Amino acid sequence: MSKEIEIKFRVTNLRGLARRLRAAGFRLSTLRTHEMNTLYDLPGEKLRKRGELLRLRQYGSEWTLTHKSGKKGGRLSSREELETCVSDGKQMDLILRALGYGPSFRYEKFRAEWTDGKGQVVVDETPIGNFCEIEGASRWIDATAKKLGVKQGDFITKNYAGLFEEWKEKTKSAAEEMTFKAVAARDRRRRRSW
Repeated sequence: MSKEIEIKFRVTNLRGLARRLRAAGFRLSTLRTHEMNTLYDLPGEKLRKRGELLRLRQYGSEWTLTHKSGKKGGRLSSREELETCVSDGKQMDLILRALGYGPSFRYEKFRAEWTDGKGQVVVDETPIGNFCEIEGASRWIDATAKKLGVKQGDFITKNYAGLFEEWKEKTKSAAEEMTFKAVAARDRRRRRSW
């Protein structure tokens, strides 16, 4: 079992961030790629209540199944993570449903991956704004954040489901999932009501 240690922060200027990443010695390892994520849970949200996450992700043409567990305390998010490649995501979805798991939340984004050989920085364009994740060893995360001009007060340790709930509360959105289509439909309905 590996440990995932990361922080997120909001990004207002994607081009400016790309310039800072290059200046800090990072290279683009994966071009901007579409990603769709589905979280699964048992009836009664048993996984969520235990602080666990089960996710099926399609990233470009690749599929992965991930289980995360453990607390996300402190200024960095740190969780145990198990992950494996899946050759057929649609079949995996059917297997999970047959075992009693059901989709509980979907979110999508466009992701670009950067590396300096020691850790990974990913840039996510989501329907609720742009975010960056710095993932690696704790000291490396702190050093990388400093190189990028990110202060500890800007660190976000919430996952995208938590960020979406915050966004929904702030915007009074009725969107049920964090997809571009669902959020755009909410915006169209809101404009019509004016």
